[in-house]
Amino acid sequence: MTEPEDPSRDRLKHHFAQRVIHQARQILEVWQRLQQSEWSLADLEELIEANQRLLRFAERFDQVEHAHLARDISQSLFEVQANRGRLSSALITDLNRLMQRLSRTGLRHGDKLEHTSLPPLRKPVYVMLQDHERAERLAKQLEFFGLSAQSLDSVEAFNASLSERLPAAIVMDVDFGGNGAGLQLAARMQEGLEQKLPLLFFSHQETDTPTRLAAVRAGGEEFLTGTLDASSLLEKIEILTRVAQYEPYKVLVIDDSRAQATHTERLLNNAGIVTRTLFDPIKTMSELAEFQPDLIILDMYMPGCTGTELAKVIRHNDRYVSVPIIYLSAEDDLDKQLDAMSEGGDDFLTKPIKPRHLITTVRNRAARARNLKARMVRDSLTGLYNHTHILQLLEDCSFRARRECKPLSFAMLDIDHFKKVNDTHGHPMGDRVIKSLALFLKQRLRKTDYIGRYGGEEFAVVMPDTDLKAAYGVLDEIRRRFAEIHYPAQPADLFCTFSAGVVELGEYDDALMMASHADEALYRAKKAGRNQVYTVSDDFMQTRKHSPVDVD
Repeated sequence: MTEPEDPSRDRLKHHFAQRVIHQARQILEVWQRLQQSEWSLADLEELIEANQRLLRFAERFDQVEHAHLARDISQSLFEVQANRGRLSSALITDLNRLMQRLSRTGLRHGDKLEHTSLPPLRKPVYVMLQDHERAERLAKQLEFFGLSAQSLDSVEAFNASLSERLPAAIVMDVDFGGNGAGLQLAARMQEGLEQKLPLLFFSHQETDTPTRLAAVRAGGEEFLTGTLDASSLLEKIEILTRVAQYEPYKVLVIDDSRAQATHTERLLNNAGIVTRTLFDPIKTMSELAEFQPDLIILDMYMPGCTGTELAKVIRHNDRYVSVPIIYLSAEDDLDKQLDAMSEGGDDFLTKPIKPRHLITTVRNRAARARNLKARMVRDSLTGLYNHTHILQLLEDCSFRARRECKPLSFAMLDIDHFKKVNDTHGHPMGDRVIKSLALFLKQRLRKTDYIGRYGGEEFAVVMPDTDLKAAYGVLDEIRRRFAEIHYPAQPADLFCTFSAGVVELGEYDDALMMASHADEALYRAKKAGRNQVYTVSDDFMQTRKHSPVDVD
């Protein structure tokens, strides 16, 4: 006879897991901060100490996966120490990979590691509106998206909750507790805090500049007016509260001088920037396709071709039109520098250059380039990848999956009866449902998965290192949970569902074939009654026969 489970033991285990995850977050915050400056031995020691605390907690509280990650991080940091505190591109890549795995142990609701999945550290989001019933409804909706939300109906309740635990974020009506009282309450709350709490202000009416200025001074990072809905609010909260996954900038240095290229590489590596050097400019295009850098540093004078000629060649390819090119040369003739920049360059740095000048220029240019690229490849309504880019990512992932002999799955999702939603409740409601599903997918899928808006109410998901069975299980769980979300409407609340088709990379498949097969499976799910996930099987694809029929 098996012994009954002890609830108090489970609660204790949950508490220990949260302690470990809290320490993991401390490491991630240190790691993220280090990416903004050049590393020093003191920074390295801080990271080592934080990681040692994680290892002690993980071993003490029997958190196996965290202990394993802490040991791997310790090994990489030992290699940095052995290299006299210097980073290399390989070490940066290894550490970032480990940090990303560490972030997935508790930072997002649906993420799982290979062996275990620990409960996330669920600091609450405080929701404080003049309309308390509305605040309660909003808090319940946020719970559907994996957040812990708590509505508070008075200043006294807020102060009592604040004394017990600091929240992940606060959503506050500017008039909470009286006309303009929310602004004053927030300002008092932030006093004396070493790290300001993420604060989002709300007002029913459009406000004047003095009110918004007061919100900024009170620590407000967002200001919303009009109607609050859970999906748009979640998007703001997620931006304010997440420990962002830092992806190191990647720089390709093209220089025929090994000494200069090595010097540049060392400076950038020690600032946490992944660098690859190329001494033969003729190999540039193949290196760009393989490395996909955020920025290119280019010598002006090289045997075989000049820097300006190579810049023109790079710009001929549409995929690299927006990649910044910085010339780094001893050329000090201003006219020649300006001519070079007019030939596809974005900046000109003269040797010798101060390390801080080089690092700051590279970071600023790379950051703007990433922001620009994000605008080019993302859908404006949802923030997901657009149709063209999700297919490009599917192609890249299928190439990588074949090379590494790993599985890859691809899914297409479609909101059921979406035309009826628009016709009955209007297009603004339709947009809310689309944004809601987009956010739900981001919450429930791994950070290593790619999510795109394929068009209209249709979505696409690329799932690397995932076989068909696992992909089906994840998407079917998302489907069931998404159906529980309700949208306030008249005469009754609206509920929505979606159908999905999933396919795994086959021996002879390319990206377009995978997309076609997933679309076939989606069609089958629709025809079978909607609100279900269908997978592609060989016999299904061979025997599929149908006449084209519009299916909403």
